[in-house]
Amino acid sequence: MVTCFYYGVPNFSIHSGNVMLDSGDPFVRFKNVQKSYDGETLVVKDLNLDIAAGEFVTMLGPSGSGKTTCLMMLAGFETATHGDIELGGRPINNIPPHKRGIGMVFQNYALFPHLTVAENLAFPLKVRKMSAAEVEDKVAKVLDMVQMRAFGDRKPAQLSGGQQQRIALARALVFEPDLVLMDEPLGALDKQLREHMQYEIKHIHESLGVTVVYVTHDQSEALTMSNRIAVFDDGVIQQLADPVKLYEKPENAFVAQFIGENNRLMGTVKDIAKGVASVELDNGDMVKALAVNVADEGERSLLSVRPERCIVTPNKTRGMSALNGRIEELIYLGDHIRCRMNVAGDDEFIVKVPNTSGQLGLQIGAEVFVGWETDDCRALDYRS
Repeated sequence: MVTCFYYGVPNFSIHSGNVMLDSGDPFVRFKNVQKSYDGETLVVKDLNLDIAAGEFVTMLGPSGSGKTTCLMMLAGFETATHGDIELGGRPINNIPPHKRGIGMVFQNYALFPHLTVAENLAFPLKVRKMSAAEVEDKVAKVLDMVQMRAFGDRKPAQLSGGQQQRIALARALVFEPDLVLMDEPLGALDKQLREHMQYEIKHIHESLGVTVVYVTHDQSEALTMSNRIAVFDDGVIQQLADPVKLYEKPENAFVAQFIGENNRLMGTVKDIAKGVASVELDNGDMVKALAVNVADEGERSLLSVRPERCIVTPNKTRGMSALNGRIEELIYLGDHIRCRMNVAGDDEFIVKVPNTSGQLGLQIGAEVFVGWETDDCRALDYRS
């Protein structure tokens, strides 16, 4: 069994099927993979991605970004136009889906409606010609794992959406695959159940140590469950990192805007010294930011700063960038107050103000200062 930690996967040998992987070798590898449906337009562009055994990697991106196509190529339902896909050190481009030994979970569950829950789970085992005793044992164990032992005799139509998704997950795991692929499996569930299933999937992954490749457009799912997240746009991985680094240190404007809530200010770089850029905003104000994705004076830049990194004060705070702002809207959200402001000509600038006694005096229309530490503001590439 592979041991898995939340932000990393240990290095050791793993026996996968008939292949022995050496320590540090990737279990899944995309090497210079491209995909085109019409022979002209690439929907996946020169993808290179290594996934370690026992890792939970999420492919995250908007519709049409190429993430699902990558998953389908790994599953064998789509063929790569160019490049190689390896599993356990072996090329699998020419291996049909049913011989790859991969578990698959779909958004629509894909359960056989005429079979009971237990029969649905037994199906992949019988296809593999396991004995009746072994089938019964594995079905019982996987039903216990997803806490559905009492539902074995029911048909899928007699289950709720969340229960059906548990059974779909159990079916993908029952034959003990080394790799499980999940294609937006929680998309059809309501918000509360979706959040609950996120934790269930995360805990099952941690207990089994199975390698998971997960596709979603929901950033909260990706941040909750993943060891690493590959953010896709236009067929290219824009950034590959663990959840903390992805959120705290986006490398370009697309990632900053796609992951979490984000304030954006446009400006022109006036100077760069010791990794810090002095940027003149379009309204003439000067601020400092980490020079992440800018290199030259005169370059246009998008400044990114998270709402929870900003503070609202009646006066400027020494050592912080500070801009004049006008409070346009206050929304009470329990643990914090969502403060929408007009800052540097942007009337959608958001500050998440902690709900403390000192902040209860905020008033709509008040002229205040909004500030942040230089390290919390990132000067990124400008995308028109």
